[in-house]
Parts: sequence; structure tokens; C-alpha cells
Amino acid sequence: RVSFMNNQKPQKPTLSGQRFKTRKRDEKERFDPTQFQDCIIQGLTETGTDLEAVAKFLDASGAKLDYRRYAETLFDILVAGGMLAPGGTLADDMTRTNVCVFAAQEDLETMQAFAQVFNKLIRRYKYLEKGFEDEVKKLLLFLKGFSESERNKLAMLTGILLANGTLNASILNSLYNENLVKEGVSAAFAVKLFKSWINEKDINAVAVSLRKVNMDNRLMELFPANKQSVEHFSKYFTEAGLKELSEYVRNQQSIGARKELQKELQEQMSRGDPFKDIILYVKEEMKKNNISEQTVVTIIWSSVMSTVEWNKKEELVAEQAIKHLKQYSPLLAAFTTQGQSELTLLLKIQEYCYDNIHFMKAFQKIVVLFYKAEVLSEEPILKWYKDAHLAKGKSVFLEQMKKFVEWLKNAEE
Repeated sequence: RVSFMNNQKPQKPTLSGQRFKTRKRDEKERFDPTQFQDCIIQGLTETGTDLEAVAKFLDASGAKLDYRRYAETLFDILVAGGMLAPGGTLADDMTRTNVCVFAAQEDLETMQAFAQVFNKLIRRYKYLEKGFEDEVKKLLLFLKGFSESERNKLAMLTGILLANGTLNASILNSLYNENLVKEGVSAAFAVKLFKSWINEKDINAVAVSLRKVNMDNRLMELFPANKQSVEHFSKYFTEAGLKELSEYVRNQQSIGARKELQKELQEQMSRGDPFKDIILYVKEEMKKNNISEQTVVTIIWSSVMSTVEWNKKEELVAEQAIKHLKQYSPLLAAFTTQGQSELTLLLKIQEYCYDNIHFMKAFQKIVVLFYKAEVLSEEPILKWYKDAHLAKGKSVFLEQMKKFVEWLKNAEE
């Protein structure tokens, strides 16, 4: 009996049944924008059109509702009053609210107040920044689905948000959509947008924002290919009351043309093309792009000076410069037919000699060479000496020129 008892080992307790993992973060919440929409719309209906109250409600709701997941739904409601179907129509079976941009009054003051709502919301919930940018890009692609009044309100709001930095100018890429451009929707929208943007800031601030995203040279793409000219752009936006934008684009175009001219000019010089061919080409470009003689003489001067590897020794550089410039003086002479162009060239020479230390003593020699080669005449030289010179190194250069200027005055008498 004793031995029998010893053989009976006590049984270990076992766990039966299944183990369940119930960690909260492992439960995936189902994507249900309808419930989220109902909560937001109910809250907006309660706040009414008091936008201060709307901002407070949105601020508080962010703690309870999942803004990160439902950003698109949230912004659809704030802009259009409900969730948008593809193309920009409001889904029929959905509840909607009138507390939104599209149902508000069409004026700048109201849109400024709405801009504040978005500002506060995005400042409070920083993670919404990207979602909001995506939303605006989408809304711009849906423009044809909105009424004219809705488009105007969205344009004003977008302009204000671009001005205060809530949005980045890269969102404007959506306006280059082929269908929107073809039907004139993009250009009409851009008018309202730029008006409110310039109204908040000024054309210089607008230019800086456009330049940052490489859009400063793309504004003409708001029109179909057959209308992408400075003339057409200028006429359209000037008539719409945006003269400063027209001038900005004209200026941008001119800068582009000047860069192109300089590049081509340097290539022609390095190939050693005959001066008569170069002169003909430059004159055609001047006419085509409305470039002044003063601008051209500046371009030629810097092109001529950049084609040479200058000697590092001061005593040799003057000799090298005179030889080089003598060769190119017929080219410069062709574009100094006005006193103002001659003065412009004189100032460029002064600036160059000041900025390049080895040229400090060569200034007078260059001026005398150009006088003999009929690139420069007496009057502009005397005017430069009297009161039109730059401050850069003026005492050195005026001293150098003293005897020559006296000789000019005597020769004149």
C-alpha cells in the first residue's frame, strides 16, 4: 500500500481554453468617415455661423475625434459643407452643414475670418498641415464641379492662406491641369487668388514665394499653348486689375531673355563668329524681347570680360586688357549710340575695376582706349567725372582721370 501511494505523482494544474490578446493598440479601428462627419456637422450646427465659436469647437474636438485619420473629411466639411464625391459634388445621401466656406458670404472679410479658423486649427494640430495641403490641391482639381461663386470664395481664401504662410505656393501646380487651363477656369481662378494674395502682402512677397517653388517662370502656363505670350498675359491680368502681376511676368520674361542672350553671346565669341553676325543677332533679340541698349551694353561688357583668363600680375593685366578690349571695341561701339548707354558702360567699367583689384590702375587706360575707338564720347565722360560716378573707388578713379578730363575740356574750348 505504501509503495502504491509513492508511485502516484501529484498532477500539475493545467490551463484549458484559448488565450486572447486584448491589447488596445492591436485592435484596428474600422475606417468610418460617416460617424466622424456626423459628429463634426452636429457640432458646427450648434455653433452656428459664429466663427470664433467654430474655432473653439474644432480645437476641443481634436482631443476626442481622430483628426489625423479623417483629415480629408474634416476639410471637405469646412470648405464644402459635407464630404465631396470625386469631381467635386456633394454626396447626396450625406448630412451637410451651412457653416462652411461655400455657404458663406462672397467677400474678402468673410474669407479672412475663415482663414483664421484654418490657421488656428493647423497651428493647434500641426500634423494637419500636410493633409490640408493635399486637400487644397484636390479642391483645385475639382474646380469645374463648383459654382462660380464657390470658386471665387475658394480663390480668395487660398490667396489669404498663401499670404500668411499656411499654404505653400506649390499647391498652384494643380491649376496647370490641362482641362482647367483649356476651359479658362485656371486663369479666372488665378485672378481672384492673386488679388487677395497681393491685398494681404504685396507683389514682392508673392514673387519670393513663387521663386521658392520654381513657379516664377510658369505663370503663363495658366493659358493654353497658343495664348502663352507676355502680351496675352499682360492684357488679361491688367484688364482684371492686376497690373503689378502683368509687370512682374513681363520682367521675369525679360530676365529670361537676357540670360539667354548672354549665354548665346558668349558661345558666339568663343567660336569667333564675325562681329557683323553677332551685331545682327543681338539687334534682333533686342527687338524681339524689348531689351534696351543700356541692358545690352552691360551684357556685352560682362561677356567680353568673362572670355579671358586674366593675368594675376597687376603690371601685365592692363596691357592684356587693352589688347583684348581693342579687339572687341567695334562690338561695343555698335551698342553705345546713346549718351545713356555710354554712361552705363562707364559705370560698368568703374565697377569692374573696383571689384577686380588688379584692374584698379587700368581704369583710365580703358576709358582712353574707348574714347579713341569711338565707343565713348566727351560728354558722358565729363558727366561721369562731374557727378554721375559711383562711390566705389571714386577717389582713385577721379584722380586717374583728372589730366584726361582737363585735356577734354581744353580740346572742347
